[in-house]
Amino acid sequence: QVQLVESGGGLVQAGGSLRLTCAASGRTFRSYAMGWFRQAPGKEREFVAAISGGGGSTYYADSVKGRFTITRDNDKNTVYLQMNSLKPEDTAVYYCAADPVFGHRGPTFYDYWGQGTQVTVSS
Repeated sequence: QVQLVESGGGLVQAGGSLRLTCAASGRTFRSYAMGWFRQAPGKEREFVAAISGGGGSTYYADSVKGRFTITRDNDKNTVYLQMNSLKPEDTAVYYCAADPVFGHRGPTFYDYWGQGTQVTVSS
């Protein structure tokens, strides 16, 4: 069982930065790949980024590549999403999620989810 709690969301102007944090409970954190997803009003939940259990592999949605960076600290049971050069279209609720297998983009593969944190980018 893994419990996830996101934080770090807020209101930022276009071009600004935010760092999201996802704190996980459980001794098996490092055995899970971790992903970030987002959901804007009226839209489906979409994949943003993922990182392998050891942190050595990452991949990103094309829409955020070069602007967002996912990292993890397994000693602190925490995963981060550094978001730079934010755009109004990045506005959404951001969720972190845990998947026992690295490499999935579909949300149905992820077993555990946090409650989400709101990110709003003003133009």
